[in-house]
Amino acid sequence: MTKTAVKAVGVVGAGRMGTPIIGHLARKGFVTRACDLNAARAGAVKKLGAEWAASPESLAAESDAILVCVGFDREVQQLLAKGGALRKARPGTIVAILSTIHPRTVQDLAKECESAGLHVVDSTVCRGGEAADSGTLLSFVGGSAELVARLSPVLRAYSSDVVHTGGVGTAQVAKAANNLILWACLVADHEALALAQHYGADVEALRRALLMSSCANGPLEKWGSQTMAWADDDMAIVAEMAAQAGIALPQARVNREICRELKPRRYKLEVYGR
Repeated sequence: MTKTAVKAVGVVGAGRMGTPIIGHLARKGFVTRACDLNAARAGAVKKLGAEWAASPESLAAESDAILVCVGFDREVQQLLAKGGALRKARPGTIVAILSTIHPRTVQDLAKECESAGLHVVDSTVCRGGEAADSGTLLSFVGGSAELVARLSPVLRAYSSDVVHTGGVGTAQVAKAANNLILWACLVADHEALALAQHYGADVEALRRALLMSSCANGPLEKWGSQTMAWADDDMAIVAEMAAQAGIALPQARVNREICRELKPRRYKLEVYGR
């Protein structure tokens, strides 16, 4: 394994999360290159001090580490499949999957990429867009201790907290656990505040008071800034994981159905960035 420090970082996906991450990396002194299928994002990337790569292939060839910030499982698989764009990376390159996907996908890709000399890990992020903007994300990272140590300076460029969760795939497990609790809290917050409003309570005063109580939770603190646009996708991964493990998660099933009813109409997504 190449143990040299990571100096050049490539980011595939310049969406809501990827773009601020790109900016933090550039400001922290990493040679940062980014690409996205939406070429209109090039201007914003350049303003942040990063280079715009013409393709993920060219980005891969010049990077010591690559962060994958795309929207869906199938996109990650396409990038890292045999003959995929990121297989063009130099041997020894670390490929960190930030996307929320099934842990087994990460594990399978890690094994498949060994023959090309690539080190695939997962490094999921929590705390949302505001934390991405301020560089205070929580990063879970799954992989060997040696790879995690080599990658950690990159992660700390945009994260205030980095937690090594175990082997490859466990960062996805950690993110699934986070999402399971996140959506349960958001559903409960909606129901509780709706009930309070119906009975004439000052909802905002109550919300502030509840944040001092035993039911304090992140979504309640960020009330009004979170949507359920990605709840169904997140909970679909949880449901698949539970089914494969033979574990019943009845509350998760109910919360998924409620989120489907409460979330706003989804806008048409662009490939790569969320």
